[in-house]
Amino acid sequence: MNDLLTAVAIALFLEGAAYALFPRAMKKAMLHVLAQPLSTLRMTGIVVAAAAVVAVWLLRV
Repeated sequence: MNDLLTAVAIALFLEGAAYALFPRAMKKAMLHVLAQPLSTLRMTGIVVAAAAVVAVWLLRV
């Protein structure tokens, strides 16, 4: 459980740092995301989630 909370904290830090360091680029990225069809967002989410699971599995082996 401690590892999970650490991973969530790191993810929050990285997202917060991106908004703090590059606010204009993050707004532009959000506009780009809003323009994408739902199917593209869903498939991107599935691919990223699967890649994350594989990465964690490889790191833990």
